[in-house]
Amino acid sequence: MEEARVEALFTAPEGSAPMVDHDSVRLVDGGIEGDRYRDGTGYYSPYDVCEVTLVDAAALDTIREETGIDLTDGRHRRNVVVRGADLDELLGATFRLGDAETGAVLRGTRPRPPCTHVEQVAGEDGVARALKGRRGGVCADVVDPGRVAVGDGVAVLEDDPRSEGRKIVDRLRESLGG
Repeated sequence: MEEARVEALFTAPEGSAPMVDHDSVRLVDGGIEGDRYRDGTGYYSPYDVCEVTLVDAAALDTIREETGIDLTDGRHRRNVVVRGADLDELLGATFRLGDAETGAVLRGTRPRPPCTHVEQVAGEDGVARALKGRRGGVCADVVDPGRVAVGDGVAVLEDDPRSEGRKIVDRLRESLGG
């Protein structure tokens, strides 16, 4: 299994502005420094805000293969592109982007389905449909601020509470013989 890594980082200075590609970003309380939603200028501010959004690079690969739509330039409107991480497993989990000393700790909060606005801003028909379902990514809140760079690792620090509960029940069943 490949190690989960940050593949790309994006912000937009204000709602509907093109996404800007970064080598590194600083995650702070409330989001990413310089990003539209952290600054309160996102298209959906203040009603539907995700502090940080993540999308799976493999989903973007599949979209390109199936539809011919290449979203690697950030037109997906997500902040962090990761490869090798199961985004479903990050929902409710506490995880780190980067190293233990300088990286940031986040908690996955909810799926981030696409909207019609993403298609308008992308300027290409089919983008919202291509990002539907699990391909749209997830939202996360910043728990502990830090710097994140392209190439940094993604590590789950604590599974979501339901998964942890299932593990405890399984261990109890094993210890009681069945």
